[in-house]
Amino acid sequence: MRSGVKITIVGGVLTVVGGGVLYLGYNLVNGVMGYGGSDTTAQAAPVRTGPPSADETTKTAAAFLAAWAKGDSATAAGLTDNRAVARTELAGFHDQAHFTHVVIKPGERRGTTVPYTVKAEVSYDGRTKPLSYASELRIVRGRTTHKPLVDWRSSVLHPQLRDGEYLVTGASETPEIRAVDHEGRTLAKEEYPSLGPLLDGLREKYGRKAGGTAGIELRIDNASGEPARTLLTLRKGRAGTLHTTLDADVQAAAERAVKSYPESSVVAVRPSTGEIRAVANNRADDYNAAMLGKVAPGSTMKIVTAAMMIENGVGDANAKAACPPTVSWEGYTFHNLDDFSIADGTLTDAFARSCNTAFIKAVKPLNDRGVAGTALGSTARDSFGLGGDWQTGLPSFDGSVPESSGVESAASYIGQGKVQMSPLAMASVTATVVNGGFRQPVLVPQSLDGRTLATARPLSPAVARQLRQLMHAATVGRGTAVAAMASVGGAKGAKTGSAEKDGQSRSNSWFTGYSGDLAAAALVQSGGHGGDAAGPVVAQVLRAG
Repeated sequence: MRSGVKITIVGGVLTVVGGGVLYLGYNLVNGVMGYGGSDTTAQAAPVRTGPPSADETTKTAAAFLAAWAKGDSATAAGLTDNRAVARTELAGFHDQAHFTHVVIKPGERRGTTVPYTVKAEVSYDGRTKPLSYASELRIVRGRTTHKPLVDWRSSVLHPQLRDGEYLVTGASETPEIRAVDHEGRTLAKEEYPSLGPLLDGLREKYGRKAGGTAGIELRIDNASGEPARTLLTLRKGRAGTLHTTLDADVQAAAERAVKSYPESSVVAVRPSTGEIRAVANNRADDYNAAMLGKVAPGSTMKIVTAAMMIENGVGDANAKAACPPTVSWEGYTFHNLDDFSIADGTLTDAFARSCNTAFIKAVKPLNDRGVAGTALGSTARDSFGLGGDWQTGLPSFDGSVPESSGVESAASYIGQGKVQMSPLAMASVTATVVNGGFRQPVLVPQSLDGRTLATARPLSPAVARQLRQLMHAATVGRGTAVAAMASVGGAKGAKTGSAEKDGQSRSNSWFTGYSGDLAAAALVQSGGHGGDAAGPVVAQVLRAG
């Protein structure tokens, strides 16, 4: 026992006090671990197998938490299944994050899981603030030692920690920012919670340019280059003002819209300028799928396919387009939903009802020209700016339409195969249709850092006009977007989509649409048909514009 450490039993609760550290835990008997005791016989104890018992779970957790609270990283790490990593991270809890006066109180055991609360102070450079939080650990049996051990994860230290991340307290790496929308209204993460990761990223990249001064904070950091996340501010710096292209009203609508559907994301873009008006995510993680997602877009890709068909002379909005129940491409049969067909219909009819076969059968002549596998990618790149290395102000995925061959080419025309999009990319596709030409989406003004924006050739007036006709048709009559867009006024258009990947039991729901000078796209993973989940999300955002 280290000198200066006093152990007492009060009311059946072990209290360890030493160096300003207090631990409240389970009653321990027969030594720190409560088993092993002082048995001096030569007979070896039988090797235990199977899940740890209730007694083993309770005593191992108590011993670990006691050592952690005291700052005894070596002992605590020795009670885990990853001693080297745990020792480094446990030491950092005290030495890098500067936690003091730590109090850890276990909760009621659930099987081999033990929840607990941590109350402590964070002290640095003469500043001290309290912090409390709850987390949990799991006890497992060691593979070689067969002893009960803590299943080590970084989240044992703090529930927001992911493996490879660590806690650190000190002067902030970048000054704080006060992000404002295009009208100067403050965009705080407390009011717009899904903006949190974006605001952290903007601070990381533009904090110094915004003119603020650094404060002192406890933050979650990493070695991967991702933005740090602030947990506690000990001393505020002076925030610099950062102007964004977001719109507070549209952002608020986007926040409300995604709350209705788990794993949903939406982006809104102003077609005439490319300014991003809203970015919102409702996910179990902090991933910005709205801007970074890489997902097959399903039938929303038919906007680009229709442009390719018109540009290559194999389609016209007002011309007849065969829509049989099925179509064969190099031995593979593609189907419409429920094998529906359209008799004597036009390309507009096929688009409005999302006929898969029309967008495959009509393209077959391109095989004879030898461009069936490249035409879609060329249109996507040259007319819509997709895959053009967009510089929005934060990392983003601007779509991928790689060269294809065989059946994969046919699949790409209906948004399957290797085609991948983000909601941002699909919102930009719709914005390009509305504007008649591509404007690279931006989240902060180009003037802030002089970055080079991607460009593309304008759509011909005839192509742009026909695409708007197709998208409007989807919102009227028997179009697939009628129900979702019924509450949206003005000049409007839309396209539904759904796509399955990796054996999903339910397809991803896609929807993109426009009203006036606002375009939006949403993805709801495993949300079903496009109009069922993603459609209402987009409609709510468009109404706010």
